[in-house]
Amino acid sequence: MKNILVTGGAGFIGSNFVRHIFRKYKDYKIIVLDALTYAGNIENIPSDIRNSDRFEFWYGDVNNLDLVSDLVGRSDVVVHFAAETHVARSLYLNRVFFMTDVLGTQSVANAVLKHADKIERFIHISTSEVYGSALYEPMDEGHPLSPTTPYAAAKAGADRLVHSYIVSYDIPGVIIRPFNNYGPTQHLEKVIPRFVTSALVGEPLTIHGDGSAERDWVFVEDTAEAVDKAVHAPIDKVKGQVFNVGSGKSISVLSIAERIIIEFGLDGKQLDFMEERFGQVEKHISSTEKSADVIGFRAGISFDEGLTRTIEWYKNNKAIWEKQISMRKVPVKDKNGKIIWY
Repeated sequence: MKNILVTGGAGFIGSNFVRHIFRKYKDYKIIVLDALTYAGNIENIPSDIRNSDRFEFWYGDVNNLDLVSDLVGRSDVVVHFAAETHVARSLYLNRVFFMTDVLGTQSVANAVLKHADKIERFIHISTSEVYGSALYEPMDEGHPLSPTTPYAAAKAGADRLVHSYIVSYDIPGVIIRPFNNYGPTQHLEKVIPRFVTSALVGEPLTIHGDGSAERDWVFVEDTAEAVDKAVHAPIDKVKGQVFNVGSGKSISVLSIAERIIIEFGLDGKQLDFMEERFGQVEKHISSTEKSADVIGFRAGISFDEGLTRTIEWYKNNKAIWEKQISMRKVPVKDKNGKIIWY
């Protein structure tokens, strides 16, 4: 039996990891800490899990030092998802991102250090955004870090903070850098659910710039599997290591919009192009070699399959996501003081 603490476990990726671990390991207990901000929803965790004696939920912030220390002290493994994650939102709430992503991570890392005699592993969930635009392809774990937005900079700070604790204090840390996740239950501010729900409510699909920016898209269940493998791989193989989680393929934003247009029987007039988003990166493609060689992970769900499953979920669950419609876009002020809705 293990006790696994999952910070941010009611968020999109975190809740998928909770479901994955709960179903797969019948003797594990899961403790979730989540502040339930705009991106967190306790209903992302199925009711049978919430009602189980193997599940415990704590409503709280990762910057609550006493609470974090208490929960870490009761755990064998800590998986740290909790973060502010939306690129556009970081352009006008930048301080909040640094407080949650950097100081919150330091809170968790300090608690891991305090309880180092008990903690078997500390998995920090970083992001591919720390790399910035690709200097070479595919982007391996040694690619230079060149964040281009406050969100990416905050996550880069947290990423390197965890690295410093591994080096300085010898904590059993592992850093995971997922590429662009998508799937059912994702918040509508993210591009794929924004496109899908726009099609469902009969609104144009808004594209930043010309849509040529390419991303490596990984289905959220694959990410949960990758984190699981990092949790259970031999510690001497993964301690202090960084692992990308991606598919090794890139697809442009415009291509995704066009696929959704076809899926819903719409036409090109449903595409609405607007100004490029500040700090946009042009291309992200993950190298998959290290994750495959060291922890045995390769993405198993193709983009077409994942997109179909995602579309079906949004078609069938309007009562859940329609509450987020007003949050699909956020106001950002450009350098001239003009308000742009991204």
